[in-house]
Amino acid sequence: MAVPFDRGRRAAVITMLVAGLAAAQFALARKKDKPSPLDERRLIAHALNRLTFGPRPSDFEQVAAIGLDKWIELQLHPEKIDDSAMDARLAQFRTLRMNTREIVQNFPNNEMIKQVAEGKLAMPGDPARRAIYEAQVQRYQDRQDRKAEAAQNGVPNPDGDPGGNTMPDDATYQRHREQNQAARIRLLELLDLPPEERFHEILALSPEQQRAIASRAKGPKADAIMQGFNPQEKETLRALNNPEQVVVDELMQAKLLRAIYSERQLEEVMTDFWINHFNVFINKGADRFLLTSYERDVIRPHVLGKFEDLLVATAKSPAMLFYLDNWLSVGPNSDVAFGVPKHPRQQRSMRRPQNRPGKRKQASGLNENYGRELMELHTLSVNGGYSQNDVTEVAKVFTGWTIEQPNKGGGFHFEPRMHEPGDKVVLGYRIKENGGKEGLEVLRLLAQNPRTAHFISQKLAVRFVSDDPPPALVDRMAQTFLKKDGDIREVLRTMLRSQEFWSPETYRAKVKTPLEFVVSAVRVSGAQVDDARQLVGTLNNMGMMPYGMVPPTGYSTKQEAWVNSSALLARMNFALGLTGGRVHGVSVDPSPLASGTLDAAQALTQLEKLLLRGDVSPQTHQTISKQLEDPKIAERRLDDPVRPPNLDAIEGLILGSPEFQRR
Repeated sequence: MAVPFDRGRRAAVITMLVAGLAAAQFALARKKDKPSPLDERRLIAHALNRLTFGPRPSDFEQVAAIGLDKWIELQLHPEKIDDSAMDARLAQFRTLRMNTREIVQNFPNNEMIKQVAEGKLAMPGDPARRAIYEAQVQRYQDRQDRKAEAAQNGVPNPDGDPGGNTMPDDATYQRHREQNQAARIRLLELLDLPPEERFHEILALSPEQQRAIASRAKGPKADAIMQGFNPQEKETLRALNNPEQVVVDELMQAKLLRAIYSERQLEEVMTDFWINHFNVFINKGADRFLLTSYERDVIRPHVLGKFEDLLVATAKSPAMLFYLDNWLSVGPNSDVAFGVPKHPRQQRSMRRPQNRPGKRKQASGLNENYGRELMELHTLSVNGGYSQNDVTEVAKVFTGWTIEQPNKGGGFHFEPRMHEPGDKVVLGYRIKENGGKEGLEVLRLLAQNPRTAHFISQKLAVRFVSDDPPPALVDRMAQTFLKKDGDIREVLRTMLRSQEFWSPETYRAKVKTPLEFVVSAVRVSGAQVDDARQLVGTLNNMGMMPYGMVPPTGYSTKQEAWVNSSALLARMNFALGLTGGRVHGVSVDPSPLASGTLDAAQALTQLEKLLLRGDVSPQTHQTISKQLEDPKIAERRLDDPVRPPNLDAIEGLILGSPEFQRR
């Protein structure tokens, strides 16, 4: 177990981190004293650092055995790589295999619960699902009762209005106290039962008791009460407290586990790249259950394919339509805007031309969010040569691209009555009136635009090469993009065959994002992850919660967004917590990495070689060596010179070093 990282030691090492990163960037900025070309060892290290989420110690030997070129080609064709072990690891997360309707039915949202509570939908017959619904209906009814009581007593909002009186009375407080005490006792009783009997006993409890048990079963207590449960039983227990959170947790855990364990590493890196490029915020309403299908069915099948196919898939995705509100966008001169009835005969008799006279039934309802982000963030870039009029015209093109019953998990639907009639002009091109096909024409127009080719190539080069990639490389990648009809695999191949990618100036020149840092630390340490939720929490604390970027820009991959003293402190604390066994659900044993070492200095040298491939500066080595003089780190007494070193602390200090922060 690693020792606590006291304030003095923490300050010293943070100074090391900041100074080390600054020195590295200064060295890269110098035009003279160019570094020597990469030898074979560093070529492999460079490829592993850029095309994966960080190398495992065994990866170097595996790549050397098959050859670097062959390894890269395999990563470009992930379908040729056996990843069945990854599939087995993800089998516990049932929501990953459900369609959106199944997710909503098994893990109901507030709208579904409201309809059940009001008798508009039937309660499910399956005992496990029924328990989930009953617990949420009880919660809904309790909330309605509180609102009614508050309204009667003149309290503005009993569920959290800062101006309202939210303090419980003595009787309510006493009742909650008694319920908590009863839940603690019942939880202890349940732990003594065998798994099958324990689960059935939980289902037999009242909804209020179930919620109390579920809310108390967190961390180690949750592990104990779910010991022996199958995946569905575990999901049911967690869903008693918050059904939608089960869906979110499984999606986020799967992202971390894939990044850590998948053999198809480039595919995972590219999935993360495109999820970030076509960003959707997970906590916007229905996107909490729409994102599972978004990643699985929209992003993953196209990460190395044609850009236009990916662009069309995201445009039609219910997750994107909901996130950017396009599903509500109504043409100013559409039938819906003028209140034309649905009946076909009535439509024919009441139909008017574009800009038709008459009173609109509602405001135009035209929403420009998607039209703007489509050009600014998805294709042409912020300086892509389009005008505000182009944004408006694109928004009109995509009116009618909507979702059928989004709160029930419905899919994409084109609604002609919402669509703006007439021709549109986008970037000087006339888009003739053609219903839903107008959108496909605009997407092709944008996907084939040279500005799009340059923008996508620039973003790929920033992710894989440097924060300020060579313009000549970006231009060649853009030429491949246009020549190969937006084939992402070919664009990457152009980059990977370039001198710029393999230039010694790019070696360990990129600072890892929090996601890259956390995952690479777990991978290189050989950690066993049984529960990734605390890793997700760590990313949240570091400012990079998976799927958690609110604006559509997505997370930055540049150094300036992530390098500051507070962020580096969080990284150092995580590194020491990881190797010291203080990350719940994750276990690390550093002893196999430094077997046979007799003292701290030998352990440091051996771990530097394995974890950093020997790429450690004298400054970093000396700073860590100085920390090892502390007897708490060395774990020695003066009368016991052969006591083994504290490998946990040594490994943690290396993972927090400036060299490990870079890839």
